[in-house]
Amino acid sequence: MSGSCPRIAQRSWGTRCSGSGSCRRAAPLSDAFRRRSPAGSPVGPSAPPGSHAAPPARKFLATIIVFFLFAVTACSPSQEGTGGKAKSVTLHLFTWSDYTEETVIKEFERRFGVKVVTDTFGSNEELLAKLQGGAAGYDVVVPSDYMVSILIKQGLLAGLDRGKIPNLAHVYKHLKGLYYDPQNTYSVPYLWGTTGIGYNADLVKPPPESWQALWDARYKGKISLLNDEREVFGMALRAAGESLNATQPAKLEAAKARLMAQKALVKTYTSENYDQLLVSGEVALAHGWSGTVLRAADERPSIKYVIPKEGGTIWQDNLCVLKSSAHKDEAMAFINFLLEPQMAALITSKVKYASASEEARLFVPKEIAQNPAIYPPASVVARLEWIKDVGEAIKLYDRAWTELKVK
Repeated sequence: MSGSCPRIAQRSWGTRCSGSGSCRRAAPLSDAFRRRSPAGSPVGPSAPPGSHAAPPARKFLATIIVFFLFAVTACSPSQEGTGGKAKSVTLHLFTWSDYTEETVIKEFERRFGVKVVTDTFGSNEELLAKLQGGAAGYDVVVPSDYMVSILIKQGLLAGLDRGKIPNLAHVYKHLKGLYYDPQNTYSVPYLWGTTGIGYNADLVKPPPESWQALWDARYKGKISLLNDEREVFGMALRAAGESLNATQPAKLEAAKARLMAQKALVKTYTSENYDQLLVSGEVALAHGWSGTVLRAADERPSIKYVIPKEGGTIWQDNLCVLKSSAHKDEAMAFINFLLEPQMAALITSKVKYASASEEARLFVPKEIAQNPAIYPPASVVARLEWIKDVGEAIKLYDRAWTELKVK
């Protein structure tokens, strides 16, 4: 990146006016709130959902408007060394569906003079398969925790220049240095959430408390599962009281048998439109990710989200730069930009997943900052588990997934 680029929002964000009209300091999540360690130690408690507050809608919108009106335009990382003439750069982002916010993307393009083109995938395995298949031209990718470790082992990720990502300082300490990239050499935390059940309370009675609800014959043809082998097998394993990272062949065979028996009840396996299936009423129960279900609830308030009593998945998606990227400086500028507190708050407000930026929680509406489905309490977090790289056992998962899908 040539030149010295001024950045917006580099002051301290220690206090701000809350939605209740009082000024509070952000109460960070407890250091005990951590992903499971490689040894599988339990995740500890988070801060109470009400420990953060946010401004009322008018103040929130006013803050954003003033922010954009008075933002200082930074220099583009794509300037040439001679004459300062900007090169024409297009940055290619490969991410999950509905995982960015249009205003944020446009502001990056305006400030840096770099066009962003977005392509999407539906699962970590799809991301991996495309990269292994030689998909070229992507710069920034958004893999989940366990997939970061796989991409590192396969030599697909570029090391990050942390000096070009100063907003990494805004990320919760307990979300940095996790098992899959202990030094954050290749990845920067972006968004995190959980996997549970979305359901239509008008159609599902009583409310589901267990994964067994997805085997309830009363809802035949009204159930959807994620099109994601680790999430689906993880759900089946947890339903039986097993770890979602089980590697024993007998346990995986038993999980496959349960999923085979369930298949006649399943309308579809999809990771990309189950929110609309819930909204339309085509599906009554959906195995899904927290934020996607919450967005559906915005359209149809009878839609609820629950993490079953047996526990579920906690995950974190990350921003990474591919080793093959031709625009690494622009890619790191983009990652840094997404972590600016106000930008991160806009993204969380749209996608309903918690930002890894601690300060972002100060700038989201109160109903998001205090929503336990977005920032789960300690009692829920204690039941969650990370999906991890299972090494050679992934071949067992791949074979079982293929057999499930084709039979």
